[in-house]
Amino acid sequence: MDLNTIAAAIAVFGAALGAGIGNGAVISKTIESMARQPEMSKELRTQMFIGVGLIEAVPIIAVVVGLLLIFL
Repeated sequence: MDLNTIAAAIAVFGAALGAGIGNGAVISKTIESMARQPEMSKELRTQMFIGVGLIEAVPIIAVVVGLLLIFL
C-alpha cells in the first residue's frame, strides 16, 4: 500500500465526513425554519435542495481527485 492510496482514502473520508455534517446542518436549519414559518416552506425547500446539491458536489470532486492520485 503506497502513500497515494492512503492520501486518496483520507481525501475521500474527509470530504464524506464534511458533507455529512454540512447536509445535517442545512437540513436541520431548514426544518427549524419551516416549523417557525410554514408559509415559507416552498421557498425554504428550494433553497435547501440547492444547498444540498452544492454540498454533495464536494465528495464527488474528492472521489475524482482520489482516483487521480491512485491511477496517475
